[in-house]
Amino acid sequence: MCTKTERRKRIVVLGTVAVLAAVSISISASQNLTTSALVAAELEVVKDNLYVITGSSPLDREAFSGGNTGVFVADEGVTIVDTKLPGWGHVILEKIRTVTDKPVIRIINTHTHGDHNGSNSFFPETVSIVAHENARTRMSEMEVFQGENAKFLPSQIYQGNLTIGSGSDRIELYHFGRGHTDGDTFILYPALGVLQTGDMFPWRDAPFLDRNNGGSGVEFPRTLSRVLNELDGIETVIPGHIPVTTWAELQKYQSFTAHLLQFVETAKASGQSADDVVSSIDVPSRYEGYESNRVEAAVRVIYEEIP
Repeated sequence: MCTKTERRKRIVVLGTVAVLAAVSISISASQNLTTSALVAAELEVVKDNLYVITGSSPLDREAFSGGNTGVFVADEGVTIVDTKLPGWGHVILEKIRTVTDKPVIRIINTHTHGDHNGSNSFFPETVSIVAHENARTRMSEMEVFQGENAKFLPSQIYQGNLTIGSGSDRIELYHFGRGHTDGDTFILYPALGVLQTGDMFPWRDAPFLDRNNGGSGVEFPRTLSRVLNELDGIETVIPGHIPVTTWAELQKYQSFTAHLLQFVETAKASGQSADDVVSSIDVPSRYEGYESNRVEAAVRVIYEEIP
């Protein structure tokens, strides 16, 4: 399928693997859209009028496109949650056009990282961009949002929570505290019983704790605990980088991050060094399917953070 986008004056060709190379020619050189990345970016139905554009694990750099992108088709238009890496705007829009002709009216950025807001600048200035106030502050320090590109920073910010729309089109945004960064947003689609977490539930492994952007390994499980205690009626969860899953899996992830914190706290209190903790920690068997690729990095951040 071929679509002309006048604003960018580029041709985006999608449909079969045979034409995927043509897409990579049309994008910015800042991010190469590889065949494997394009194949991994599928539009899937989450529930009713809510979709997700998927991607691969960040560990597979060849196929990585950024975080999961939520696509919520409401009466007034389309809300996008996260815009992946730079150069992916064409793909996001083409995927949307396979299910609706309604205009994109809003972008919600879950946090400051470029694999979640990298393609904000593809969309027209008429599109409202929403984020937590801390996320906007952090984003304003990023090189990609300097000068003329400052217009692609969030134009609408909030502190504790924000409601957008009403009835079946209602979206609720929540900030429950520090974790991955200090500006993480949870997006609730109450009529559908779906929660989108950004990188507060990125994968089944230790979280990336970005201390430079206000993240906290000590607060991470406490923030997730508040989510679990204060929100209800949720059955389905859209994580940051893995396939759509369940509320029970979010509960398990909170338990996992709490286990990491408790283990490091106990070990440090007993006089163990950070190296000692790294060499002794193990992922308990009750967390089946969990990996340990990021455990060492998380342990070292938590160890340093604990007084």
